[in-house]
Amino acid sequence: MTATPTIASWGAGIDSTAMIIELEAQGTPPDLVLFAETGAEYPETDAYIPVFEDWLAERQIPFRRVRYAPTRLNGKPDYRSLLEDILASKTLPAIAFGQHSCSLKWKVAPQTAAAQLWQPAIDAWAQGSRVTRLIGYDASPRDIRRHAHALRHDDPRFENRYPLIEWGWTRERCIERIAAAGLPIPRKSSCFMCTACSPDDIDSLPPDHLGLIILIEAAAAPRLTTTEGLWRKSTKGRRGPPRPGRISDYIENRGLLPASRIAAIKTRVLSDLERHLAPATRNAASMSEWINQHFPDFDGT
Repeated sequence: MTATPTIASWGAGIDSTAMIIELEAQGTPPDLVLFAETGAEYPETDAYIPVFEDWLAERQIPFRRVRYAPTRLNGKPDYRSLLEDILASKTLPAIAFGQHSCSLKWKVAPQTAAAQLWQPAIDAWAQGSRVTRLIGYDASPRDIRRHAHALRHDDPRFENRYPLIEWGWTRERCIERIAAAGLPIPRKSSCFMCTACSPDDIDSLPPDHLGLIILIEAAAAPRLTTTEGLWRKSTKGRRGPPRPGRISDYIENRGLLPASRIAAIKTRVLSDLERHLAPATRNAASMSEWINQHFPDFDGT
């Protein structure tokens, strides 16, 4: 254990994976690695987590999965994931409205809560010291801007460190480092129904993930006023290929799901969701159980 305890925030993507690999090679591995599950990761991310978990275990680097646990349901059925939360609320992720509260709630908050129960952190704070958080922003212009924004927010309990920026590592350098360690390259870290998903990301999704996107947008549609759907606004293609504001339209136009399945989700499945959320039945089953009934091949654990 270092004099100042260090926690690495691992997102299961390229940047934070390369950061941890290089820190271990330099002889300064983090004292704890935290991964915050949203329950809405890509299937490839779910498959990658145990691979890296084994790599960490071989090097005796402690690893914990954490997840946000609601303290009040506010009339919703029991939910345990970001997907279940937005379906129970019949809304879209906050990023679809230009906000970032979904990341704060499902990523930052559970990691902070875990740190508050970690004895090395408790001891450091008792001595008036901070805990170092290792964050995997790379040296690309986009992450440099994120880094500048993050510097505006100070937490007296934590000192944030950005090793990849210190080293001047780009995304390409991170990929090279992961490959040199003999590990597979993870896909980008995000939720499968995130506004930041590209058309290629959507093309790669299994049918039940696509179906859940259809349901999310159909359930939220009556309440949307400032955004069309998960992709926010339709684009005419001035800066790239034209794209609809609703990912559902893209799925339908590309024939990624049979028309009959799309119609069933927008009618029968949506109606059943409304019944499930009604006061008389909302405690009959959890959101997880309900999703499993209608999308049995989706694994959001």
